[in-house]
Amino acid sequence: MTALPLMSMRLRVAQDIFVVRQLGREVARAVGLESQDQTRMATALSEVGRVLLAAGRDTDVAFTLEPHGVPTLQVSLAHPAPGEAVRLAEQLQQVGRLVDTMEVDDDGGTGTVVRMARRLPPGAPGLTPGRMEEIRAGLARHVPGSPLDELAVQNQQLIAALDEVRAQRDDLARLNAELEETNRGVMALYHQLSEELEETNRGVVALYAELDEKSVQLRAASEAKSRFLANVSHELRAPVTAIIGLGRLLTDSASDELTDEQSRQVELIRTSASDLLTLVNGLLDLAKAEAGRIEPNWSDVDLKAMFGQLRGTLRPLATRPGVEFVVEEPTVTTMRSDEVLLAQVLRNLLTNAIKFTESGSVRLSAHPVGDDVEFVVADTGTGIPPELHERIFEEFYQVPGSRPVSGKGTGLGLPYARRLAGVLGGGLRVDSTPGEGSTFTLRLPVAS
Repeated sequence: MTALPLMSMRLRVAQDIFVVRQLGREVARAVGLESQDQTRMATALSEVGRVLLAAGRDTDVAFTLEPHGVPTLQVSLAHPAPGEAVRLAEQLQQVGRLVDTMEVDDDGGTGTVVRMARRLPPGAPGLTPGRMEEIRAGLARHVPGSPLDELAVQNQQLIAALDEVRAQRDDLARLNAELEETNRGVMALYHQLSEELEETNRGVVALYAELDEKSVQLRAASEAKSRFLANVSHELRAPVTAIIGLGRLLTDSASDELTDEQSRQVELIRTSASDLLTLVNGLLDLAKAEAGRIEPNWSDVDLKAMFGQLRGTLRPLATRPGVEFVVEEPTVTTMRSDEVLLAQVLRNLLTNAIKFTESGSVRLSAHPVGDDVEFVVADTGTGIPPELHERIFEEFYQVPGSRPVSGKGTGLGLPYARRLAGVLGGGLRVDSTPGEGSTFTLRLPVAS
């Protein structure tokens, strides 16, 4: 679809500049441009016409509508003097701001053409063939006014523009006053927040100082507790070991024969001393772990050999016929760790599982997970409620109502096992459901 012509005229004398200005405003109004855009288009036409007439040649003016994409009103002014494009472009540079686009070109060596365009607003009437005929008919009936009439129109437009500028100035003054009031409020709020923040910072600094003091006290208390546990445990081991030895001597076949009651009492003394020695050893190990005195001895650990040793040493503990004790072959053959500490953790977990499993199975397995190895000890024992999963790793804590099927619990094994897991660079977690059993997972890196 090509551009649709509206009308055309020729500029010959200076009075025609007023005519083309009136015609430009009338065309702009007819096609639906807003009032300000009508004035801009009329002003641009009169200024371009004045510049072209100053060159002393007639100028043809043509108005067309471009329906492609966004509808556009286009005006072309053809001047017969060639080679004037560069000079006219410089003279009309300011005029180009009044329209959307303006081009000044040489017309094939025969003259110079100035093309201007202004987009129609979205709300403009549709450019149907009937509408185009109405616009052409209205423009044909248009009678140009005198220069005085055009001057009056310009004055009215200037007054309207001044009123609009005054209104905008009043709005700007009101906005400035509101902004100033807002700034005062913001500054007052800023000062208030600054004071509150400063007060809060002083409180935070005081709190940090108090926390540092409490941390020092807590560290000192922890060190004192560790020293106390280590000293007490060390001092108790000798007499407890002596009691166990004396009990063994009393029941030895080379000693004088005891009555049944005496034998029962001596055996009770030996059992109690053994339990006490176990508790003392646990306290001593825990004190060492808390004091950070356990240094791992890194080496390549043969997991198959370790699992075989655990299978042989712990099978005598799983003596109940209803419990199946299974140590599976590890899918990871070797890893970098401390063999003694790793075996101690696994032995602790397996012993604990055997204690609390009356029927079913106790199973040890190992499998790779990414760059780590997971050791899993699963049992079908009494289980642990979810809310107590972390509490069982606290010293001396035992699940309420839980009773070991064999042996006695001290509440130190699991805390010690978790600390050893940390020493080895890993972690220990538990998944358990009451009545269904427990699964303890030790995760360690393959290479340390």
